[in-house]
Amino acid sequence: MKLIWIVLDSCGIGAAPDADLYGDADANTLVHIAEAVGGLRVPHLARLGLGRLAAIPGVPRDPVDGCYGVMRERSAGKDTTNGHWEFVGVVLDKPLPVYPRGFPDDLIAAFEEAIGKKILGNRPASGTAIIEELGEEHMRTGRPIVYTSGDSVFQIAAHEEVVPVEELYRMCEIARGLLQGEHAVGRVIARPFVGRPGNFTRTGRRRDYSLRFGRTVLDELTEAGWPVIAVGKIADIYGGAGITEAVHARNNMEAVDRAAEWAHRLERGVIYANLVDFDSLYGHRNDPVGFARAVEEFDARVPELVGALGPEGVLVVTADHGCDPTTPGTDHTREVVPLLVWGPSLRRGVDLGVRETFADLGATVAEMFGVPAPRVGTSFWKAVQT
Repeated sequence: MKLIWIVLDSCGIGAAPDADLYGDADANTLVHIAEAVGGLRVPHLARLGLGRLAAIPGVPRDPVDGCYGVMRERSAGKDTTNGHWEFVGVVLDKPLPVYPRGFPDDLIAAFEEAIGKKILGNRPASGTAIIEELGEEHMRTGRPIVYTSGDSVFQIAAHEEVVPVEELYRMCEIARGLLQGEHAVGRVIARPFVGRPGNFTRTGRRRDYSLRFGRTVLDELTEAGWPVIAVGKIADIYGGAGITEAVHARNNMEAVDRAAEWAHRLERGVIYANLVDFDSLYGHRNDPVGFARAVEEFDARVPELVGALGPEGVLVVTADHGCDPTTPGTDHTREVVPLLVWGPSLRRGVDLGVRETFADLGATVAEMFGVPAPRVGTSFWKAVQT
């Protein structure tokens, strides 16, 4: 048994039933980016069943070879942390803390004392925008840039020539130690960058420091002896727990490269990858055209992933939330997400319906590999088997 599990970060497919509570009643990431370019050209995702999930311009409903449905999120919030942890069987009942006016003065003071420097920023911002705004002052003073977003994150940006990356990571570890209790944000994120004023670029040495929220399907898999290969930011999201090998990827295409390489290398196990560019480069930057082109670029790589499955392998393509680049603001959007499943030995054209929790995917993975199921979630494994 082999599973290639791909998360298209932010590729939601319509407002969730409770989206109005989040100000996202009009969100539909995939439909709106398709409208922005006059129709998406994604023939391989269409064959998996994407066109059955919504009326997406350019995406036909037929023919369909895959099994398809959508998943609703039960966890409170609309962040990467919430979505990925629910995938593996942990539902977060309370929203993680967010800081629309920046972090409290006493928390920042404690962080500054611990790192021995004053900080810049301390407000919600686009990562690229705040680097352009404060990067020159940062280079002159050495003070790190601290910012947040609509998500539960504490982000620290620093120029690699001013603050060595290992020192930036140390600052993040200090922040992670301070951000507990009422301030237990989902992730502390290192955001190294390079370049000169007017031409700063974030590098691929980002690192996430996440909370742990309980036992997951990944723990069950690794303890049962199954390899779990985490590509991209997956290992960071779970704090390394339940992961046998963490594989770095600088962008979407490199993540697909690494996933395909590992799928050819492994005879059994899980290759679990997050493709973050949809979110970081296009969703948060209100760039629907770039978003659409990135989805088309991934679609062109789907045959490589299919070719790496082997006779008993399974490909799952899903998303963790939305980030509709056509809506006001730059935050994530509360959306249902696609669920596309294909394997050479699976049934064709099975409608998996509306799944009431992302944890149905974790429950299915557990049944596929014969490990204990999570406490929440209903497996659809029997529905797709021949």
